[in-house]
Formats: sequence, structure tokens, C-alpha cells
Amino acid sequence: MAQDFAERVVVVTGASAGIGAALCEELSRRGARVVLAARRRDALEAVARRLGEAEVKVADVTRRADVEALLAAAVARFGGVDIWVNNAGRGISRPVAQLSDEDVDAMVRDNLKSALYGMQAVLPHFRQRGRGVIVNVSSMLGRVPFATIRSAYSASKAALNSLTETLRFELARDYPGIRVVLVLPGVVATDFGTNSLGGGPDSRFLPGAQPVEEVARVIADGLSAGRSDIYTRPDGLEVVTRHLRGLAGVEGRDS
Repeated sequence: MAQDFAERVVVVTGASAGIGAALCEELSRRGARVVLAARRRDALEAVARRLGEAEVKVADVTRRADVEALLAAAVARFGGVDIWVNNAGRGISRPVAQLSDEDVDAMVRDNLKSALYGMQAVLPHFRQRGRGVIVNVSSMLGRVPFATIRSAYSASKAALNSLTETLRFELARDYPGIRVVLVLPGVVATDFGTNSLGGGPDSRFLPGAQPVEEVARVIADGLSAGRSDIYTRPDGLEVVTRHLRGLAGVEGRDS
């Protein structure tokens, strides 16, 4: 395989399982030096043993101090960071009418603030270097709410989409060397569903669930190609476009 990430230092949060672990393996095969972050040391070390040059850092990315320590550990080990992937997150199984304050707070904390802390931690480093890539792993549900039990999760990912696009615009003029990338997976065959607040269907057995290794390859290919939005499913953009056209049609009939 071409070493298209040779010697690039990549930090990945939520790296102990699922998309994060698979992405670490894919990028390592392509030559990257990877810093893996999550709360479970044993799971992180199991992933790291399958990689090349790697660093493990136990971190709870819902704590700003842990995220700042993660950046410091990456710089101390490798001298700098080239790509920062905000991948950690969590789902929920609650329709809108059943959401509690605690449910909404948890989704904002786990899916939005954790990524915000990552963006804010690494931005000064990237600005000083004049280059870097921030990757926020969102969800198709942030654009098309076709799983209503994921209500607050979808809302938190929609907010992450907006923050990502806002930062992209903010940096474009003065820091063109800093890219801000949004990743939009669909259903992926991981334990996301069973780990959701309130439980839920096992994503690994849902119809059409995308293999996590395929998702990792699509993300790596998209980063290599310089894409700003990466839909991991081939029909992802088409699904979003069809949804928006349908909404426009409804609004037209109502007006």
C-alpha cells in the first residue's frame, strides 16, 4: 500500500474500538505515527500492539484538561501533530418526547463539547505551524434524522456539523494550510447501538451496516484526496440531497 501518511502524526480519540480503532490501523498501515486516546488503557494497548509506531494516552475527552494533556503527550513523543481526529462520542435511544435534561446534557458533553475541546486544544499548535488537519467524526443523522430514537444524538451531531463548517470558514482566509474535515458515517457495524444510553438495537446486525474497516478506508482515502466532507457510504450525499429536496417540496406546498 502507498505510504500516503508516511511520518505524519495523527491523534485519534475514541481509539479503543469501532471506527477509531479501525482508523488507527488503517492510517498506521499507510505510514502514520498514531496517538491513541480513550478511557480504557487495556483496550488502547491491545489496538496499539497491532500498529507500527504508536503512543497510548488514557484520556476522558469530556474533560478539557485531559484533552490538553493529550496534545502535550503527542508533542512530547513525536514533536508535533499533523492530523487531529475528534472521533469519541456516544448514542442515545430516546424519542424527543422522552428526553430528560440529563439526556440532552450527556449528548452535548459527549458529542459536541468533547470535539470542541479537541479543536480548541490543537488550533494554536496548527496556527503556529501554519498547517494541520482537524477531523470531526459526525453522523448522517446530523443531516437526515431518519432514526428518531437517536433524537438528541442527531441534534448534537447537527451542532457539531455547524461548528465544523463555521471553523472551516473562520480559518479559510488567514490559515489556508489548516483543513477542517467533516466525516459523515451511516450505520456502521460496531457496538455503538448497544453502548447507547438506554440501550438499543445492535448496530452490527442492522441491515446494510457498513464494515468498520471499509469506513476507515474511505476516511483515509478522503483525507488523502483533500476532501472537506467525507461521506463513508457511496450514496451518502445523494441521501442528504434527496432529503433536502423533499423538505423543500413540503415547504413549497405549505406556502
